Amino acid sequence: MPLNVIGTGLGRTGTKSLHTALSILGFGPCHHMVEVLHHPESMALWIEAAQGRPDWESIYTDYRAAVDYPSAAYWRELTDHYATAKVIHTVRDADQWFDSVHATIFAPESLARRAGEDDQANFFSGILKRVPSELDDRTVMTEFFRAHTRAVIAAIPPPRLLVYQVAEGWEPLCRFLGVAQPSAPFPSENSRAEFIDRIRALKLASSNP
Repeated sequence: MPLNVIGTGLGRTGTKSLHTALSILGFGPCHHMVEVLHHPESMALWIEAAQGRPDWESIYTDYRAAVDYPSAAYWRELTDHYATAKVIHTVRDADQWFDSVHATIFAPESLARRAGEDDQANFFSGILKRVPSELDDRTVMTEFFRAHTRAVIAAIPPPRLLVYQVAEGWEPLCRFLGVAQPSAPFPSENSRAEFIDRIRALKLASSNP
């Protein structure tokens, strides 16, 4: 099925909360990094995409929406390929984002920075090619974060784009998507502690097959 919604916001901008919110609103299943970690066989398709041979239909065959990495790394390709999809760009304070991402996704001991030649290492290598190599440099990374937002705003026309902070809750999101607001509270998921616990569990599982 074609993607109806594409999230261009980088990881640690509320993408897991948005992932759940979109599913509640009827735009699921929604792709997110957790889908890749739970289905590591899909990494081979992402490795092909990183090498310039994407098969988006196979990657997203069971999904109606996509947020977070790895999708956000390919936002230009995806918004071109799925030209009618609505685009949601999640944002937050750049320094707060750096603090969060440096403690989680791009932490020195993270899966993304693990050396190796297996599928997992090659998968993350494809993402890292699309971010600065100076992952520990606050100035470089926060400028990359701001530049990413500027690039999305320049590329996607306003009727198709929502620049959004998840703290805004249901109202702007539902208005943009043209759906009714649910009565349930807006989801708040994947805190820094939850992220670290999830990765610790994945590492433990992989070391004890």
